[in-house]
Amino acid sequence: MVLLEFLAGVPLAAALCALILGLLVGSFLNVVVYRLPVMLRRDWQAEAREVLELPAEPERVPFNLARPASRCPHCQRAVRPWENVPVLSYLLLRGCCKGCQSSISPRYPLVELACGLLSAWVIWHLGVTWQGGAFLLLTWGLLAASLIDADHQLLPDVIVLPLLWLGLIANQFGLFTNLGDAVWGAVAGYLSLWLVFQLFRLVTGKEGMGYGDFKLLALLGAWGGWQILPLTILLSSLVGAILGVITLRLRRAETSTPLPFGPYLAVAGWIALLWGDQITGLYLNFAGFR
Repeated sequence: MVLLEFLAGVPLAAALCALILGLLVGSFLNVVVYRLPVMLRRDWQAEAREVLELPAEPERVPFNLARPASRCPHCQRAVRPWENVPVLSYLLLRGCCKGCQSSISPRYPLVELACGLLSAWVIWHLGVTWQGGAFLLLTWGLLAASLIDADHQLLPDVIVLPLLWLGLIANQFGLFTNLGDAVWGAVAGYLSLWLVFQLFRLVTGKEGMGYGDFKLLALLGAWGGWQILPLTILLSSLVGAILGVITLRLRRAETSTPLPFGPYLAVAGWIALLWGDQITGLYLNFAGFR
C-alpha cells in the first residue's frame, strides 16, 4: 500500500514501473499468441474425434502456456532465463539464437516494447487507480487478441468473453461509464455488426466478417458504453480501409482476400475509450456544431 501511495504521487515513477511490468507481460503475451491457437486447435480436434466416435489420439507431451519451456524452433535448444529478458536479451544476442545462430523474429521484442509503452501511457494517463489497473488488463487482452487475429483470423472466446464481463463488472462501480450504458453498449456493439453481417450476406451471398468481431465490439461497448461505438466503428473502418489496401498491395493479393478486422476494432476502441470525448469535441467544433 505504501508503494502504491508513493507511485500515485509520482506519475513518472508510476509510468516507469508500468513500463517494466508491460515489458514482462509482453514477453508472456508472445507465448500466449503462439501457443493459445495451437491449444485451441488440439481441443477442437479432440472434441471432433469424440463427436465422430473416432479413437482418441495417443497421449501427447503436455502443451500449454507453461509447458514445455521455450525453445529455439530451429535447433530446439532451451532458452535460458537470462536469454529471456524482454528486449534486452534480443539486443545482446543480436537477434540470433546462441546455439544455432538462426535469426530470431524481431516481432518478439517489438511486442514486448509495444506492451511496455502502452502500459506506461495508460498509467501516465489514468494514474495508479482502479481505473488504470483495469485498463491495463484491457490493453493487454486487446493486444493479444489482435495479434492472434492477425495471424489466424481468430478472436478467441477465452480472451474476449472474460474481458467483456470484466468491463461490465468494472462499470458496476462506474469506472468508465454507468452500468446501464455499459449493458446497452455490449448489446448495441454486438447487434450493430451482426446486422451489417446479415445485410452483407443477403446482398452478396458472402460472409463479410466473423462472429468474433461482433463479440469484440460488444466488449468495447461494455467498457465504454454505447456512446463510444459510433467513433469506434468510424475509426476502425477508416483505418481498416487504408491499411487493408496497403496490405493487399504489398502482398500483391486479390481484393477478395480476407483480412482480419479485429486489430482495427481493438485500436479504434482503445483510442475511443481514452480520447473519445476530446475527438468528438474537436469534430463538433470543426463542423461548426459548437
